[in-house]
Amino acid sequence: MSILRTSSYEPRYQRPLAHTLLRFAIISLLTLFMFGAAISRTHAATWNVTAGADLQSVLNAAQSGDTIVLEAGTVFVGPFILPKKTGDAWITIRTSTPDSALPPAGTRVSPAHAPLMPKLVSPGNADPALLTAPGAHHYRLIGIEFRPIDATVTLFDLVKLGDGSLAQNTLDKVPHHLVIDRCYLHAFPEQAVKRGVALNSAATDILDSYFADFKERGQDSQAIGGWNGPGPYKIINNYLEAAGENVMFGGAAGGLTGVIPSDIEVRRNHFSKPLRWKAGAEGFTTQWSIKNIFEVKNARRVLIEGNLFEHNWLESQSGYAIVLTVRGDSGPQATIEDVVFRHNIVRGTSSAFNILGQDTLNP
Repeated sequence: MSILRTSSYEPRYQRPLAHTLLRFAIISLLTLFMFGAAISRTHAATWNVTAGADLQSVLNAAQSGDTIVLEAGTVFVGPFILPKKTGDAWITIRTSTPDSALPPAGTRVSPAHAPLMPKLVSPGNADPALLTAPGAHHYRLIGIEFRPIDATVTLFDLVKLGDGSLAQNTLDKVPHHLVIDRCYLHAFPEQAVKRGVALNSAATDILDSYFADFKERGQDSQAIGGWNGPGPYKIINNYLEAAGENVMFGGAAGGLTGVIPSDIEVRRNHFSKPLRWKAGAEGFTTQWSIKNIFEVKNARRVLIEGNLFEHNWLESQSGYAIVLTVRGDSGPQATIEDVVFRHNIVRGTSSAFNILGQDTLNP
């Protein structure tokens, strides 16, 4: 077990005494005229975290600008909380696998890359693998696998960015400047897990990642779902797999009065539902609730561009792939406006679009 904290600081070389005294005098004089000048250096640190280490203690101790390197292949059992820090330099949490062995930025990872990744796992009991403290900010996650500890445990959200409940009721509590980059998030094939990422933060990017096996019976499930965060969001170049809606905005009301998720980019993703989930498919053992592929109930300024949407069928709903339907269950402010849908492919679905200007149930 080890936690090694290293720094870029190098000791000063030895100088003759007279030289040292003269230099000290000059520095002292300059300090009198440079009020507020820094007289001690600070250095971003690297924390190397190996098997058996207390990862939460490292997260608590790390400072703005630090890098936390997790040993590839090692299992760290959560839940882990990203604390709020002072400063706005990024804290990077990443795999120990060198950049040269990872897919480059802009290239999507796949399950084949899992051996290169550390594992942040949910212990079950409805606890996520990772969540944010109120107001946490400037965290970048690179090359990490998130999953349940095994196929028997119960959980709802694998990763929680922000809080979807009434507790997140002011903007200063909303986490922001968060990045999930080249990560692998999944459940087990016969396991019910409601959501990959609960996206109730601000200024969040989800990039080049792989989401698989998010599904439930009798309720909605999503790879990514958000309802109590203001945005902006970038969801770019991911594989996104879920039974209910692969991605959804709105659908519930949290504590932020009048919030409308805004300034959302959804580009170059592959949205899909495995055909093994279809009733009667070979190897099918459990009926999951199938609804839509992409759904908006409350959002504005949304760009949906260059995506592949495939495999949707009539099951718990009538099988529309793309659903832009304003719904009052998102709160009285529920709005859909300024949506651009272009250069996408929609295929293998019973119906393509459902567009609604006024909620038929709760206008």
